[in-house]
Amino acid sequence: MIIAMKSKKPNNQINFNQEFRRLGVFIEHVDSNVGLIAEQHSDIKKDIGGIKKTLDSHTEMIGDLAVGLEVVKSDLEVIKKDVKITKDDLEVVKKDVKITKDDLEVVKKDVKTTKFDIEIIKTDIELIKNSVKKKIDVDEFAALEKRVLILEKHR
Repeated sequence: MIIAMKSKKPNNQINFNQEFRRLGVFIEHVDSNVGLIAEQHSDIKKDIGGIKKTLDSHTEMIGDLAVGLEVVKSDLEVIKKDVKITKDDLEVVKKDVKITKDDLEVVKKDVKTTKFDIEIIKTDIELIKNSVKKKIDVDEFAALEKRVLILEKHR
């Protein structure tokens, strides 16, 4: 039995040394992986810091855009009011143009009537002129007047 025990101790001791070595290799392996994870963690923290800065910048831009959008909305409301006023004014102008067209038609009729009346007046004046010429011509009258004076002197 003692022999058996002696034989067990060296096997246990060999196994222990072997296991101890394996444990050392495992610890080194875990240690190197932990170092790698630590490096990656540091890189991730830097990336997250950059992402946070970008996010803050974008948040600020969105805030500026929201303010700008409010200004645009306000301006759009003013434009809507102006368009409504312009539309109402355009309706008034349309009515005025219709009235002006109607007035122009009346003026056209009056001009036609006036043209016709002027033609009649021209004809009447021509008749009167010819009639007066036939009755007595001014030159003839002057000549007759001289003859009468001469005849009166000779008498």
